[in-house]
Order: sequence, then C-alpha cells, then structure tokens
Amino acid sequence: MIKKERFEKVIEFFSKNHPVAETELNYKNPYQLLVAVILSAQCTDKRVNMVTPTLFKAFPKPEVMAEANSDEVFQYIRSISYPNNKAKHLVGMAKMLVHDFKSKVPSEINELIKMPGVGRKTANVIASVVYDKPAMAVDTHVFRVSNRLGLTTNSTTPLETEKQLIKHIPENKVAIAHHWLILHGRYVCLARSPKCSECELKLFCKYYENLKKRIK
Repeated sequence: MIKKERFEKVIEFFSKNHPVAETELNYKNPYQLLVAVILSAQCTDKRVNMVTPTLFKAFPKPEVMAEANSDEVFQYIRSISYPNNKAKHLVGMAKMLVHDFKSKVPSEINELIKMPGVGRKTANVIASVVYDKPAMAVDTHVFRVSNRLGLTTNSTTPLETEKQLIKHIPENKVAIAHHWLILHGRYVCLARSPKCSECELKLFCKYYENLKKRIK
C-alpha cells in the first residue's frame, strides 16, 4: 500500500467513526487551555484535570497569576510532574501574556513559543484548538501512532513527524487529525501493548503488517 492510499484510508476511517475528537483537558478559555497544556507535558490529562479546578480558582486570570510567585503556584500543582519548573514557567508565561500580549493568548506559533514553558507542541495545540489553524502538535502518542501506521517514514523527531503529516493530511483535517492520533494512541495503540486484535486500522497498518510477517 502506497503512503497516499494509507493516509486516505486512515482519514476515511476516523472521519466516519470519530467525527468529533477533542482535547481531554478541561478548560473554559484560551488562558486556561494554555496553562493546562503547559502542565500536561510528561503528565497525563487526567492528573492535570484533577489539579486545574483549584488552580484556576486561585488564579482565574493571567493578571492574577502574573502577580504571584512560583512558590504560590507550586502549592497547587505539586502533584504534577516537574512542579518546580512548571510553576516558574506559568508565572513567567502569565507575566509575558499580560505585558507583551495584553492578556490575549496569541494565535501565531512564533509568538506563542516566546513564552516560558511553551514549546512547539504546546503552541501547535493552542493554534489548532483555540484558533482552528492547520497546526499539528506532535506528542508521544502522535509520534508513535503515525510511525506504526506507516504515515511517517524514518522520522526521528517531532518536527520531522509534523512536517510529514502536514504534507499528506488535507488542511481542513489537520486540527482534528491531531486528536484522532492522540486518542488512538491513548486507548488503542498503546506504547507497550498495542491492542492490535481490536484495532480497526490494522488492515492498513504497517506495524500490524510486519507483525503478521514475524508470526509466520
């Protein structure tokens, strides 16, 4: 199966079976999503969602967080991975958001990545989820699933994966495709024990194709 056909099959499947796919992070506005995505680095969405209600209550607006110190923020996120660094990033992000962007979360990738704690993945999430831009955020799930399916070839970095996916996914499908791949990786194409037997994508999956050859 050539790559073009593989992309078409995968997109067709998800479009038909998962027409609605969204982030599992809980948020009410762009500022809250930005905070949640920063916290989600190397941490589960479930854990982040346990922490953010009290965090958002204490720091409801970027102006409030910008006036805080990292020790105060730390108390609310101590159960999150790397809480010290993330507390510093959140305060730094809030300060820049208020002073440089007039408290409005920017839509451009090059503006977003200027803020502390905001890498390309986080910036792409904000651009796609908040502003519906054709931005592909590559996390461990997207990286793994796209490689296993055969959507990417010899990709060793998130940026390479992003470029390959963007090249073949229709622009109007990029934002939702990000969620398709994440959710598939989170619940079906698991890192250690992929559920190939129940995966409906196995008919056009490179990983499963090679798995069958090894079994034979």
